[in-house]
Formats: sequence, C-alpha cells, structure tokens
Amino acid sequence: MDVMGDMANLFETGRFAQPSDQDEAADEAQEAADEAAEEVRRRLAAEAGDVEAMSVLGAMLLRRGDFDGAESHLRAATAAGDRAAANNLGVLLHQRGYADEAAGWWRIAAVAGSAPAAHALGRHFRERGDEPAAEYWLRQAAEQGHVLGAYALADLLEHRGDEAGARRWMRAAAERGHREAAYRLARTLDRNAGHRRDGRDEGDTEAADEAEQWYRQAAARGHRRAALHLGTILEKRGELKEAGRWYLTSAKDGEARAACALGFLLRDAGDTESAAVWWLRAAQDGDGNAANALGALHAERGETQTAERWYRAAMDAGDDNGAYNLGLLCADQGRTTQAEQWYRRAAYAGHREASNALAILLLRSGDETGAEPWFSKAAEAGSVDAAFNLGILHAGRGEERAALRWYERAASAGHTEAALQVGMARLRDGDEREAERFLRCAAGGGSAEAAYRLASVLDARRPPAPEHELGEPAHEKSECEEWYERAASQGHRRAQVRVGMMAAARGDVVEAARWYREAAEGGSRNGAFNLGLLLAREGSEPEAVVWWRRAADAGHGRAALRLALVCARRGELAEGQRWADLAVSLGPREVGERAARLRDALRQELSA
Repeated sequence: MDVMGDMANLFETGRFAQPSDQDEAADEAQEAADEAAEEVRRRLAAEAGDVEAMSVLGAMLLRRGDFDGAESHLRAATAAGDRAAANNLGVLLHQRGYADEAAGWWRIAAVAGSAPAAHALGRHFRERGDEPAAEYWLRQAAEQGHVLGAYALADLLEHRGDEAGARRWMRAAAERGHREAAYRLARTLDRNAGHRRDGRDEGDTEAADEAEQWYRQAAARGHRRAALHLGTILEKRGELKEAGRWYLTSAKDGEARAACALGFLLRDAGDTESAAVWWLRAAQDGDGNAANALGALHAERGETQTAERWYRAAMDAGDDNGAYNLGLLCADQGRTTQAEQWYRRAAYAGHREASNALAILLLRSGDETGAEPWFSKAAEAGSVDAAFNLGILHAGRGEERAALRWYERAASAGHTEAALQVGMARLRDGDEREAERFLRCAAGGGSAEAAYRLASVLDARRPPAPEHELGEPAHEKSECEEWYERAASQGHRRAQVRVGMMAAARGDVVEAARWYREAAEGGSRNGAFNLGLLLAREGSEPEAVVWWRRAADAGHGRAALRLALVCARRGELAEGQRWADLAVSLGPREVGERAARLRDALRQELSA
C-alpha cells in the first residue's frame, strides 16, 4: 500500500491543491449572492406577516448598519411578541444613543427569557452605577448559560471583592470558550499559587497546574498576554523550545514583552543577531527592558554612543534601569560627574542598585557623610550589597555592633562575605556553634577564607587519630580536611600549607611537596619554610636553602635560623652570623634565644 506524506509536505511541494485568488473571489461572490437571496426571501415573508422573518431581516439589516431599514422590522416583530427582536431593537437604540429607551426594550426581552437582553440590561445598569440591578440581570443571563453574561457577572463580583463568586462565573465563561475569562482565571490562580516551585503545598501545585491549563486555552484562542505568561512558565521549567514558540506567537500578535523575552531566550541560545531583531521590535513598541538590552549589547561591542541612545530610550519608556545603566556606562569611561548625575536620577526614582552605586561613588571621592544615607536607602529597599557595605562602613569606624547588625542582614540574604564576617565575629565572642553555622554558609557560597576557618574550627575539635594495630596510622579523610582542601584548591595559602602538613603526616611526601610549593610560589613564607624542611629531609639541601632564603627574606625567623645553621656547618661564619642576627630580630622568642647563642658562638669563632 502506498503511504502518502503529510499534508504540510505535499502543500510545500505543490502537489497539494492550493486555492487560487480567483477561487477565493468566486467563493466571496457566491456568499454575497446567497446572502442577497436570503434577504429577498426574508423580506417577502415579512411582508406576508411572518414575525420570525421580520425579526431575522431586522437583525440582518442591523448587522449591515442599515438602522432605518432595521428599526421598522424590529418594531413590528417586537410588537408581535418576538423577544429576539426586542433585544435587537434595544441594541439599535443603544447604538443611536437612546440608552434609556434601549433599556426598556431589553427589560421586555429579558423578562420574556432572553439571555442576551438580560446581559445587555445588566451592562446598562453597571454603566449607570446601579450595581445591585446590574448583578440581578447579569446573573439571569449567566444562569441561562450566556457566556458574556457569565463573564460580565464575574467581572462585577471581582470588583466588589467577592472572590469565590467571581472565580465561579469566570470559570463558567472560560469553560464555554471565553478567552479573556480563561486568561483572567489563570491570572487569579497564578497569583494565589505564587508559582512557588520550592516549599509549597499540594494546593499551590494544583492551582499552578490549573493556571497553566487556562493559559494554554486562552493562548490557543489567540490571547497574546496568555501566550506570554505561558511562555514564562515554560521557560522557568526549562522547556525552552516550547516557551520560545509561545513567545513568538505573542510577539507576532504585538506583545512587546513577549518580543523582549524571546530576545533574551535567543541570546542565551547564542543567537545574538536574532535577539537584537526582537529587542529592536519590542523597544520600538515602548518596552524599556528591551531598550536596555539593546544598550547593553552595543556597550559590549564598544558602540557607546548607540548604547547611550538606547539607555535614554529606556528612560523615556519609564524604565529606571536606563538611568542606572547610563551611570555605569559613564563610570566605565571615567566620566564620574555624569555617572553621579545618572545614578542620582535612578536613585531618586527608587532604584536600589543605583543608590548603592551612588554611595560607592561618593565614598571613593571621600564623602562618607553623603554616602551613608544612600547605602541605607538601598539596604532598606533590599540591596544585599548595600547592607554589606554599611557593615564595612561601621566597622571602619569601630562601631562593631552596628557593623554586625548589617552583616547579619546581608548574610541572611545569602551574601557570602557578610556570612564570613558574622562567623568571625561569633568566633571572637566565643560562640563557636553559631560561628560554625555562618562559616558553613560562607564556605558553601565559595569563600576560601570561610572554608579555611571552618576547617580550623572542626580541626580543633578533632580527637587524636587512632593508631592501627601494627602501629601504622589509619587515615580516613575527615570533614575538616575536606574543607582545608577546598580552600587550598581556591588558592588559600594557609590552607595549602595545612593540607601539605596533613599529607606529610600520613607519609605522602609528593603530595605535601606539591601543596607546599604552590603555597610558597603564592608568597607563603610558611609554605617556603616547610618545603625547605621536606627537601632537606629528602637530601636536597641546596634546593632547601633556596626556599629557606625566600622565607627568611619574607620575615620567617625559623628559616633564618636554619640558614645560619647551614652556613655554620659549611664554615661560612660571617654569612651565618648575618642570618643569626636576622633570626634574633624576627623571633619568635625561642628561635631568637637559639639564634643569639649561635650568633655569639660564631662571633667568638671569628674573633679567635
């Protein structure tokens, strides 16, 4: 059996018959002819006294805009008791500006059971501000299954704060295909759920899932904002391909925010040129976020004038980020005065990061008094960096309690360095458990210093390592070693020395030498000294001397003493005396005492 391709492929290859313009014109002509023939039949029947024909003919003429021709037929049908004609007569009179007379006919039709008339009458009363009457008639329409009546009733109840009633009738309208009702129902469910993807209960999950279903229904019926929200949900969930399709649908329908979001999606996928096309479209439609994105794109390319133009466009669109970004642009170019002006503009508009940036700018210029209020304003608005900066400011003045308060605030929001400062403060106060909690937060956030200090706290608690039955140390890596290694791998010199010492203690000379060398090359005098000790034990004294010399030059007393001993053994008495003098001055005390005795002995030897 032959298998045909799908319709899309046949259509694209020309094998699927496509309607021509002539065919479409012929169809339109046929429809017009059919409509004209129907009108003639209805007119003849109406002249013969057929009430239904009068009503239908009046409705046809009303849709066409022939009010004069429609009115006579509608009045005749209404007089004969046709409720549809009474409703349409009300519509005609309302369009002519006779609202009160229209309401009278709508009432007649509504009392006779016309749901459209009840809806129209309810809308009339709401426009007049008579909400009880509006609710009565809209409810009559809604309960008869009238979609527009259900939607209008839901809108009225929502306005009055009746959330349960509003949701019930909004759902009824949505289920009957009203796309705006579907969108508004989704928004209500969305707000209630809050889209809390973490830490929410089952009810939140169900509400969010239902919201997504209604967004889908509204978007499928052409609601562009529903398509935008659906795209946002899918993007957060990581379903980027489908999100892009809905953003594209919404953007093509003229939703600037969707065009902007599509631009960011394309940029993240590496297609910067296509992203710029959609950002341009959104920015031209007044989207400030898209204008900022274009500004940033041109700034990255070094096209500062174009970037500045788009940042200004963002400001004109009411986006305060435009002024903030202009400030950043000017600051990068060294135009401090202009940067301050733009930061101030954004800060006065409530932009918290601009407030923080302005404070930093003032602080660098020596205006600490002017900087502090802006730090405070940014911190109170939720800027974590500003809270941390306030901590630094107070610490610099010796106001430890105030500094700690701001550090704690920043730390509670996840600021790594602030958590480190709080942990160190708790260690100074002797609150080791609380210190550990903050140090873990900072270390987990990537702070090498916090990892080292946490390891030190854990190391101090560690019991002496048990010995194996045969006298060999049984080594199992502890948590403190893991933190030392994490800090060491991040370049922390003291941690590198400590990891080297642990490796040496378990007999891993190669590993110890590697960490000592890395620390020494990074400027650690302890690392250089320990590397020298390791090399000397392994029989490489000449190389050990090189590292001891580096350590001694950096102020390491024990390294200076070792050099003095090496020189004394080699008979280099003057050089040995020089290193012994240095060891005495560097200390610590026991090293100084040994170095002094060695120096005196060398001096006697030289004078003998």
